[in-house]
Amino acid sequence: MRKDFLFATWAGGGAVPPVLSVARALRERGHGVRVLADESLHEEVTAAGVEPVAWTTAPQGDVTDPAKDVIKDFEARTPLGALARLRDRIVCGPAADYARDTLAELRARPADVLVAEHMLLGALTGGEAAGIPVASLVTTIYPFPTPGAPPPGLGLAPASGALGRLRDRVLARLAVKPWGRGLPALNAARAAHGLPPVDSVVDAFDRVDRLLVLSPRALDHPGRRFPAHLRHVGPRLDDPAWARKPELPEGDAPLVLVGLSSSFMNQRTQLQRIADALGTLPVRGLLTTGPAVDPATVRAPGNVLVTAAAPHGVALRHAAVTITHAGHGTAVKSLAAGVPLVCVPLGRDQTEVARHVELAGAGITVSRNASPRTIARAVGRVLHEPSYRREARRLAAEIAAETATDRAVAELEALTGRNEGACGA
Repeated sequence: MRKDFLFATWAGGGAVPPVLSVARALRERGHGVRVLADESLHEEVTAAGVEPVAWTTAPQGDVTDPAKDVIKDFEARTPLGALARLRDRIVCGPAADYARDTLAELRARPADVLVAEHMLLGALTGGEAAGIPVASLVTTIYPFPTPGAPPPGLGLAPASGALGRLRDRVLARLAVKPWGRGLPALNAARAAHGLPPVDSVVDAFDRVDRLLVLSPRALDHPGRRFPAHLRHVGPRLDDPAWARKPELPEGDAPLVLVGLSSSFMNQRTQLQRIADALGTLPVRGLLTTGPAVDPATVRAPGNVLVTAAAPHGVALRHAAVTITHAGHGTAVKSLAAGVPLVCVPLGRDQTEVARHVELAGAGITVSRNASPRTIARAVGRVLHEPSYRREARRLAAEIAAETATDRAVAELEALTGRNEGACGA
């Protein structure tokens, strides 16, 4: 039976393609789907075969243009400063605006389910106020503390023993503390729509009927325990609509695929160092700059082809190694193809993703300030030590099993049968 779904997302770089992948899948099953999104995303939304709807009062940005980026976390000097920008400019600060726009759209054209990218607490608030089932999509490894694992975001290995458990409890409290500054704005948004206050911002992320994690369970800590309403539904492996057919470098040397962020993270220096590193190795390099960096600004050695974009899913069929910032999308696509990684985290969730890749034995990490020589050594190690490819292929098999059916679509369709008038607390 046809149902109507309203999605809500924002110009969040790599978070956009997986959200639109779920929207597309629902549309292909005959459901009505529309997406509240920044106008900079409307072409991509349309390419997914669903209807775009513009925010009217909520912030609008374009992460491929530094001047139009809402968060501008590339200007932050510390990870804490970057988190504060996300909190104040997307998650909590404009929560009332996101809630107002979401509720207005639901009143104008009712939907059976609201599906929002998990950082849009304002949109989730609007869905809660409308009294319809609400789902959030987490497009990376689950980013909040849970029992049985170290606090996320710090790139820590699992601890053992009493001291390790104490470490995790202390750091978990510290990890959630910065969110507290956003609580007044979030509760003001809730009060404006007749909803009771919440005790913490982190608790608010759980005020949904389903929390769907679009990440492989096999990539997370095996002993981690999750909330009852959380489901790991597997990653989305679609390439973004703006990625063109790839042109591969000539020759038969091992192919190294390079992909840093699709949004601006001041990454041109890292791209140049990677190009220089590959120029010293007997490999072919396919370096994709993404829409935020002009390919002409990267000086390429003769064995490296530089292009703005290429569908990584296609290029990975030929690749031996991927060099990436450890954005979740690129990392998981590589692992799904059985390709090991050299990770160069630039910020955001990337240190955590890189750490999970390392713990799985499927890659290694170098600093964002690593020299071309250090990067070249890391590529050589991953190329020539068979354990990295073996573990990447192990994860590929687990990801294939996890994505054999579309669990995200099944969970969202199941929500349309709920009879409750309000979403869970």
